[in-house]
Amino acid sequence: MLKPELRPHHALCVRFFRGLGYSDGFCCNMTAVIAHLMTEDPLLTVTDGADMICAGCPNSISGTCTGSEKVSRYDRRVSELCGLSPGMTVRWSELYAAAYARIVQKGLLTEVCGDCSWHDICSQSAL
Repeated sequence: MLKPELRPHHALCVRFFRGLGYSDGFCCNMTAVIAHLMTEDPLLTVTDGADMICAGCPNSISGTCTGSEKVSRYDRRVSELCGLSPGMTVRWSELYAAAYARIVQKGLLTEVCGDCSWHDICSQSAL
């Protein structure tokens, strides 16, 4: 498994992933990362850069997201709502629970990532 780093907004993406994605490689990587997170409950380092999910994304060019402004905005908002900062170490289950309680349950998903291309799928699953 790749270095245990995770962008804050990916705690939301993991919750709503349904096997759809940017490419077959992305879907395979995402499925493997989710399985690892859910079975191992690892300690993760919060990052504001490429993480283990980005590693399989075709929008990640040399470790930089082609939508970096947008995903950085998502990360900042999730960090604010969940009390996170880059470099912080957190257990996966705690991050997952915090994102759910502080964003999904409070109806803030659209505020956090409403302009994401996957938002409609996520928001339907959040009901």
